[in-house]
Amino acid sequence: MATQATAQRRLSFLRIAIALQTLTIFLQAVSAGLLLTASYGETLHSVGARVMYGASMLYVLAAVLAWKPGGGPPRPVWHACGFLVLASVQVVLGIAHVPSVHLPLGVLMFGLSVLALARR
Repeated sequence: MATQATAQRRLSFLRIAIALQTLTIFLQAVSAGLLLTASYGETLHSVGARVMYGASMLYVLAAVLAWKPGGGPPRPVWHACGFLVLASVQVVLGIAHVPSVHLPLGVLMFGLSVLALARR
């Protein structure tokens, strides 16, 4: 019984981590709009990028914690690591000012994050 409750907590932590990641990506889209219209948009988008990256790292941690102790399938860990790679590419593209790839990748990341959230 205690094992099942612990597994439930790990899965809910994973779900919370994915939800946080999805929210931060959505807020990045909002701050991108502010980037075009407000003087503080660049600062907000830059801070948001760091928060989004941190949320992606939290997703990896939550996936490992949900997988390793319980002996579950490693698929969520691979998804989380793949997402962290996408987030890394996104940050590099943003710093390099390559909006032609940065924007579509952001939309793709939001869609994948929503999909991951719906699957949990």
